[in-house]
Amino acid sequence: MGGWAIAVHGGAGVDPCLPAERQEEARRVLSRCLKLGAAALQAGLTAVDVVEMVVRELETDPVFNSGRGSALTRRGTVEMEASIMDGRGRRCGAVSGLSTVKNPVSLARLVMERSPHSYLAFDGAEDFAREQGVETVDNSYFITEENVGMLKLAKEANSIMFDYRVPIPGVDSCSASAGLIGAKAEGGLQMNGLPISIYAPETVGCVVVDNNRWCAAATSTGGLMNKMSGRIGDSPLIGSGTYACDVCAVSCTGEGEAIIRSTLARDVAALMEYKGLSLQEAVDYAIKERLDEGKAGLIAVSRNGEVAYGFNTVGMFRGSATQDGFMEVGIW
Repeated sequence: MGGWAIAVHGGAGVDPCLPAERQEEARRVLSRCLKLGAAALQAGLTAVDVVEMVVRELETDPVFNSGRGSALTRRGTVEMEASIMDGRGRRCGAVSGLSTVKNPVSLARLVMERSPHSYLAFDGAEDFAREQGVETVDNSYFITEENVGMLKLAKEANSIMFDYRVPIPGVDSCSASAGLIGAKAEGGLQMNGLPISIYAPETVGCVVVDNNRWCAAATSTGGLMNKMSGRIGDSPLIGSGTYACDVCAVSCTGEGEAIIRSTLARDVAALMEYKGLSLQEAVDYAIKERLDEGKAGLIAVSRNGEVAYGFNTVGMFRGSATQDGFMEVGIW
């Protein structure tokens, strides 16, 4: 313990039969982002600077579900959301419904630092981006050929593809055709009365404690494949998908509606503050006791330089590094 620490995630819930080349691609992206963040921390950057930098990198790479490569709405468009929180004074900023902002996490930081508000959405957020001179691009920049195909499958299955992957009981996901069997399987897993599919890209997040023991967190996502226009998930909601204070920083991923109901990120901090649990104990308790039947995962760091993670899905794309030279990237 002690010194700086960083953790990143690329989403909770992984298809057990994810092709090896996709696994390696995800590992490469996470490793690159960890090295970028570690170098910045070694150079003395603050926690909030580093989480923004790392999430921007993840938003720019189409491997995960944020920025370029975001999941598509029913209309075939992208509506992105992000949040950032600085443990110093619990300052925060969040955005939703973005369709042209190249890096949503950076706009969230501008909301925190250059507006009187904590959260801006849709037209108001887009207007603010232009006022601040943020880089914008056409909505088509965010759309990948793979996600266009996934949206078509989701519509054919009359389902929503959630931002996590879980196996359907009684169904061999390796033989499921792009999630259609999983979506239609009798007795398959559901959320809010809707069948879920597998093979969806994932939310991204980063948590950091810097050399001054300040914590920060950031989360960014395109949301759910085939979602209703206007749907807002947990990622931009402070206390649900993102939280940071003088004790710890947390970024969540998975079933957004379950994370919202459980205020999952804040619960980790509260368990440390009010019950005196360690970081890993708080993470384990929150995952086990607060999600009911929801599926999710999270990464966290403490002001003491600890790193922890937890998930109740098959896997979670994740990685961490600490000042003493430790670095690890995992999926399962």
